[in-house]
Amino acid sequence: MGELLKGRVAVVTGAGRGIGRAEAIALAAQGASVVVNDLGAATDGSGASASPADEVVAEIKKAGGTAVASYASVATVEGAESIIRTAVDSFGRLDILVNNAGFNRDRMIYNLTDEEWRSVLETNLSGTFYCTRAACRIMRAQNYGRIINTSSHAGLGNMGQANYSAAKEGIVGLTRTVARDMQRYGVTCNAIRPVAGTRGFVEMLKEKGLKEAWAKMWGEELAEKRIKQMLEENQPEDIAVLVVYLASEQAHHVNGCVFEVWHGHIGIFTDPPPVEQVLWKDGRFSPEELVTVMPRTLTRNKTHELPAIFPF
Repeated sequence: MGELLKGRVAVVTGAGRGIGRAEAIALAAQGASVVVNDLGAATDGSGASASPADEVVAEIKKAGGTAVASYASVATVEGAESIIRTAVDSFGRLDILVNNAGFNRDRMIYNLTDEEWRSVLETNLSGTFYCTRAACRIMRAQNYGRIINTSSHAGLGNMGQANYSAAKEGIVGLTRTVARDMQRYGVTCNAIRPVAGTRGFVEMLKEKGLKEAWAKMWGEELAEKRIKQMLEENQPEDIAVLVVYLASEQAHHVNGCVFEVWHGHIGIFTDPPPVEQVLWKDGRFSPEELVTVMPRTLTRNKTHELPAIFPF
């Protein structure tokens, strides 16, 4: 057992499987008492089961750690507040919140239903907000806290994921503002864009034609290489290491940052994103001027076909 988080109390949402599970176990291994929250839903958000959260709690306890389970949904105010209350009721405080709960329901924008849009935003974005708001009320009174939110490279724009992309990039904006709202109270808030071969990725390969889509975009050889990396190298435990660091006292100076992380790779995004080039004029541009000048300047290297978002 390590001691980076000795005496701290953590909540991890969506901690029954995949990245959340690895995060909960890693936090506990460094001395944190952990609320393992998981609704036990399928990758599309349907269904519920207590087993995933219970199994992670049992695993943490077997290794000598401390944990309790929560089965509430982050997608309602009542559920989110009960998750945070579980930490205080069980351990007396809350120091760390890892917002990981989420799911995706992929469909091209012209076929995306109202319910698919709403449900994905409710869990991924609203759920992050509900839990964060409840946690901040406690952390403000304590004058201490660490919040780590889970975004995605999909937030940069990904085919067939309008709902998921909107939610995940919304989390980045939320993170930046929470970081500013809470900095005076000794609380930090950061976001990660993780890449790992989770059950959702496996399902996309088997049932949603991801392999064929990647082969069409990049060619079969590169698609096979990237799939192999996701399945054999990029594991949830690679993500958990960064989360432990951001949750520690040693990361007190890291606030409002956005990271990407996978096996052997941790990157930080320039924030806010810099403006690459600017057109200046003494006065207002006319549309005719832009028709002439834009292709030679700001949009000179732009193409109708967009590049892939995953940088490996």
